[in-house]
Amino acid sequence: MSIKEISKKVVILGSGPAGLTAAIYASRAQLEPLVIDGPQPGGQLTITTDVENYPGFKDGIMGPVLMDEFREQALRFGTEIINVWIDRVDLSQRPFTLYGKESQDSEEVSTIIKAETLIISTGASAKWLGVPGEEPVPEGLGGNGVSACATCDGFFFRERPIVVVGGGDTAMEEALFLTKFASSVTVIHRRDDFRASKIMADRVKNHEKIKILWNTEVKAINGTKESGVDSVTIYNSETGKTSDFPTKGVFIAIGHKPNTDLFKGILDMDDVGYLITEGKTMKTNIEGVFACGDAQDAYYRQAVTAAGTGCMAAIDAERFLAEHSSEVEMSTATRW
Repeated sequence: MSIKEISKKVVILGSGPAGLTAAIYASRAQLEPLVIDGPQPGGQLTITTDVENYPGFKDGIMGPVLMDEFREQALRFGTEIINVWIDRVDLSQRPFTLYGKESQDSEEVSTIIKAETLIISTGASAKWLGVPGEEPVPEGLGGNGVSACATCDGFFFRERPIVVVGGGDTAMEEALFLTKFASSVTVIHRRDDFRASKIMADRVKNHEKIKILWNTEVKAINGTKESGVDSVTIYNSETGKTSDFPTKGVFIAIGHKPNTDLFKGILDMDDVGYLITEGKTMKTNIEGVFACGDAQDAYYRQAVTAAGTGCMAAIDAERFLAEHSSEVEMSTATRW
């Protein structure tokens, strides 16, 4: 199999709100960026239904439609988008080298990409329970009553009973936030105490709208495509009993995992795997490599903030290229 070789000034790894915003800015700066789709083109919004908190859409917009708009805008300004699985990177020298395969299961490298700058926008994935009914629509109820983001979807559950699954600080924050909307919030936790910080746990335990089911696991999420969620099947480890608990919404809050395994041992990251950036910039510890979106943001995790950091990363890359323009011209001439 012949190997395709590509050389670009700006390569963007990931095509969610951060990656495609970076592409829009880079392409408008006439840098002709390359976006590599990765395993989930469009990011997490492609498995979301109504998006009502992204500015500019007064009546809301479907997640997949919003990401199609991002994509078309990037393409209109000259962005190139390809879909390959990046298996390995070499960031030891510029231009950086990315090795791509046709799919995750492929054994042979099909594409070698040379990048004068690299913007990492690989996002983060919510950790899920792995139970029936949790799958994204249309296979399951994900995005139709099942969510991993209270600030994204809490508004849709006004005056409805909901459950939050988890026992850490994330679950506590989600539960407290959701009390603004829901008629009641039930926290389901598989142990007999929270692992969250004491102050957060106490707030949840003492909130009049919150009920707690200890030593309980969710085994299935029940409902229909038409009506959404109507109950969860729960198992109590103390009593050994299984029952159905009525609810109209299920928020999974057992954490997120940034999609940054590719860069372990290469780029600085925290204990969870979020990439560390320098000050108010999107610069990583390697010159010419930038990170944005949920791959480096463990705190906000919103589409609008991801888009903002994508803009910042593109501007950082543009300025880096301007400062190193003679090096770019020389490396391009010698390599190609």
